Amino acid sequence: MVSLSDLQTGDRVLVRMRSSDSGSSAVATTIIVMKKSDIADKQAKEREDWQKHGIGGLVKTVDAPNGTITVGVLSTSGPKDIVVHVGKYTVLRRYVLGSVKFDEAKTAPVTEIHAGDQLRARGSRSADGNEFAADEIVSGSFRNIAGPVTALDASAGTVTVNDIATKKPVELRITSDSQMRKLPQPMAQRIAVRLKGDNGPTVGQQATAAAPAAVPAGGTGAAGGPPRSGGAGDMQQMLSRLPASPLSDFQKGDVVMVVATSDPSNGQIAVITLLGGVEPILQATNQGQAASILSTWTLSQGGAGDAGTP
Repeated sequence: MVSLSDLQTGDRVLVRMRSSDSGSSAVATTIIVMKKSDIADKQAKEREDWQKHGIGGLVKTVDAPNGTITVGVLSTSGPKDIVVHVGKYTVLRRYVLGSVKFDEAKTAPVTEIHAGDQLRARGSRSADGNEFAADEIVSGSFRNIAGPVTALDASAGTVTVNDIATKKPVELRITSDSQMRKLPQPMAQRIAVRLKGDNGPTVGQQATAAAPAAVPAGGTGAAGGPPRSGGAGDMQQMLSRLPASPLSDFQKGDVVMVVATSDPSNGQIAVITLLGGVEPILQATNQGQAASILSTWTLSQGGAGDAGTP
């Protein structure tokens, strides 16, 4: 039992009402309260479960009739493809365009998932690690942008990046939900080693003509060596443990990787994740693999203030 004085801002309540005989007023007959602290504990346990039993990456193919999705993920042992199995009881959700809040994600069939989408799944992995039986899936269509910063406006909360893929400047809006981090060079070099290989033209090679001074060459050394343990969760946790970086930590000429979403109501492009210190990574890999670095982190952490967020 709780009294009215026990309620605090942030608590969630479910109220059952009974109308008066005249219908001009209503009286609460039952109030069910979920304390703010209990909500926070529930969210923490759910995030931990998604980290321990989840994978994330970029969708490569979707076979809706057979209920399989091939996802390219990045583990500390390198990039690999995992076949995600969608069963009869798999819960599928999809982020609403312009939103990264999990509680706003809508139930959607597997046919709404497309190649290039970012996907996070929670479930169990096969013994060889190549297949994954999903209990729950959340997916979304986001923009992946990589390139040098060409302008910053702290007062307006915007950053402009010269997108290497399109060779055009893109103005991005920083919101209260935006996650911004900077990779230390040793960490960036370790990730680059995992990604480096015969992957075709790298992002760094594409950027040479567009911004030769912004992406230094020879930044793919293996300083620091590999992490001791493997798994996509290690990469996710490594990124999530980085301290937040305010916009003032970035400057013109910095090379960044961004996951963003377009708001259909105003056409603005909002930053979900912005990662700096990525020069070695962009020199070592193509843009598709570079984007996979952010996908796991973004979908597992986005909207962390919402109940039920993965």
